[in-house]
Amino acid sequence: QVQLVESGGGSVQAGESLRLSCAASGRSVSTLDMGWFRQAPGEEREFVAAISRRGGTTYYVDSVKGRFTISRDSAKNMVYLQMNTLKPEDTAVYYCAADRSQGGPYSGSYAYNSWGQGTQVTVSP
Repeated sequence: QVQLVESGGGSVQAGESLRLSCAASGRSVSTLDMGWFRQAPGEEREFVAAISRRGGTTYYVDSVKGRFTISRDSAKNMVYLQMNTLKPEDTAVYYCAADRSQGGPYSGSYAYNSWGQGTQVTVSP
């Protein structure tokens, strides 16, 4: 079982940037498919980005392509989500996810076996 702790959330204005961090323990992030999801009040949890354990292939939801970047640092056992040009619609609690089940879609929250507690991101107009 892998434990995940997110950090880096906060309140910013539209157009600004934030970098979310996900600290993993129990397993190396280089052996795991990792993802970021978000959930706004009253809405379902939404896929944001993922990075594969093999080759580091990245995946993004269309609404964040070109603005967000997922990356990992195996030496620090960390995964990051760099968020640029933030918009009010990016406001949500952001969750780090790990250990995608084989065959499950990268974009499916049900496919991941480990979750962090979430970090709030608020973007004002």
